Amino acid sequence: MNQKLSLIQPHSNDEQDSDINTPKHYVEGRTIEPISVTEDWNLNHHLACALKYISRAGRKHDEVKDLKKAIWYLERRIKLLEKKKNLKE
Repeated sequence: MNQKLSLIQPHSNDEQDSDINTPKHYVEGRTIEPISVTEDWNLNHHLACALKYISRAGRKHDEVKDLKKAIWYLERRIKLLEKKKNLKE
């Protein structure tokens, strides 16, 4: 894929809108938003959520809590894949 990830661009000067469009815990100090990675890689819900929690770990809430949430989504995805695999066997 030759498409480049978009750089973070504020969508609005309105602080309330920027909290929705470009939340600081995802964009501050970065050039690429996690949502851009999610879209470019075409991640499913579970992997997108894991990426989200990894990317904001320690920026919004407790780092350990965010990482545990990421693990929860990864484990749930693994269980679904294993279930599908077992159904095919």
